[in-house]
Amino acid sequence: MSVTVIGAGFGGLSAAALLAKEGYNVTLLEKNSQPGGRARVLRDQGFSFDMGPSWYLMPDVFENFFKEFDKKPEDYYELLRIDPSYRIFFDGEQITDVSADLQENYELFDSFEEEGGDKLRRYLEQAEHHYRLAMDEMLYREYDRIWDMFSGKLALEGFKLPLFSNIDGYVSKWFKSSKAKKILEYSIGFIGGSPHNTPALYYIMNHVDFKLGVWYPAEGGIGRVVDALVKVCEEYGVDIKYDHEVTKLDAQGKNVKKVVTANETFTPDLVVVNADYPHTELNLLEPKYRTYDEKYWASKTMAPSALVLYIGLDKKLPKMEHHNLFLTKDWDKGFENIFDPKKASWPETPSYYINITSKYDPTTAPEGGESVFVLVPLAPDLVDTPEIREKYYDKLVTHIEELAGEPIKGHEVVKHIYAVNDYKKDYNAYKGTALGLTHSLLQTAIFRPSHKSKKLDNLYYTGHYTHPGIGMPMCLISSQVLTKTIVKRHKGELT
Repeated sequence: MSVTVIGAGFGGLSAAALLAKEGYNVTLLEKNSQPGGRARVLRDQGFSFDMGPSWYLMPDVFENFFKEFDKKPEDYYELLRIDPSYRIFFDGEQITDVSADLQENYELFDSFEEEGGDKLRRYLEQAEHHYRLAMDEMLYREYDRIWDMFSGKLALEGFKLPLFSNIDGYVSKWFKSSKAKKILEYSIGFIGGSPHNTPALYYIMNHVDFKLGVWYPAEGGIGRVVDALVKVCEEYGVDIKYDHEVTKLDAQGKNVKKVVTANETFTPDLVVVNADYPHTELNLLEPKYRTYDEKYWASKTMAPSALVLYIGLDKKLPKMEHHNLFLTKDWDKGFENIFDPKKASWPETPSYYINITSKYDPTTAPEGGESVFVLVPLAPDLVDTPEIREKYYDKLVTHIEELAGEPIKGHEVVKHIYAVNDYKKDYNAYKGTALGLTHSLLQTAIFRPSHKSKKLDNLYYTGHYTHPGIGMPMCLISSQVLTKTIVKRHKGELT
């Protein structure tokens, strides 16, 4: 049985590999000239940059994925533990390092508020318990009915989970210090949400970075993980075709009959889409075959877009770490700029993230240089012009010079600016989102777009729009869930 997978991001690569292992004849079509999707690598004059994801978290999920092939991550790449995990620059106040050593973090939280360390210890113990429950009972499963969210252990423990409050309210029940709360809430931005619209259950992410740790794939970063996925695909005979943008899904009756590209046309038995979900539904399918129409997508809360700077410097920035976060005092306004349609705008004083891979990986910059990645979350679908980009480049670099205590302007060997229009062009991203759908309560689990088309029997979806959601680990899980569904249907175990 033949399968055509569309899009060689994490979801597409993982789905192609898993289905090929199950015996399907898999062809993987990629719009761009290299694999990885948002996790592509930009190379220029001896510098290399992970273009999108830059945090290797949830190592247990990667181990679980490679175990499907009787492999381990270390069969493909070496992991380095980052320490400090990240450095936070609090606007006008202090510099704080979150350590790989839990005891140091307890002492840090003691400095924030009375008994802060003990609160953090108890908070993380509970987060670990709920993380294990989520992994065992929630993430690696398909949701067909709302009651599926409360079956098995979830039926017993579901009402103990903080499902119906937001993460800001939940964290505030534990901690009073604004610094403590920001450290525990910043990660929500990386899964495309706001502390005010993301269910409190996502506090389990604090177990991820405090206890499971922040890691880095040596000699190449996230690009090494993409290479590993490509290698697994090749080991199982997946035919990967680059520069093959799909222009139409030609459906008849209850099935997609043809996958059309500018290069050639394919006639698979099954189609798995890792390309942008709304783009596929609204632009590649005729209206009568769409599961979700324009009104559906317009009603959804999209995750942020982003302004990303890729800067290759001819000097070092000794005051900066591998992962750096600048958190502005008025960070609530920053979230309003992103998620409140009436206030959507380019931010005046943004919080932002700086990743300098050359701190741990000399292969990403020439000797004596730094490979600097700067990311500012933005509201999706903002007006994006060269003039605005240059204005913000100057604004950000001037501010980073203050944080780093070093001149940057005049030391740029490489300079690239990536923003809303690029996400639309390179990934056909709906409204230029960098991440897909945010994780609000009504956009989680059963409420995310389905893995299975409701109109076409042989059309499936994987990736960050589907359950369980945003991020590299979640895309791997999405493909594992999807593959089990397809195999069961093929064997006649599902109707």
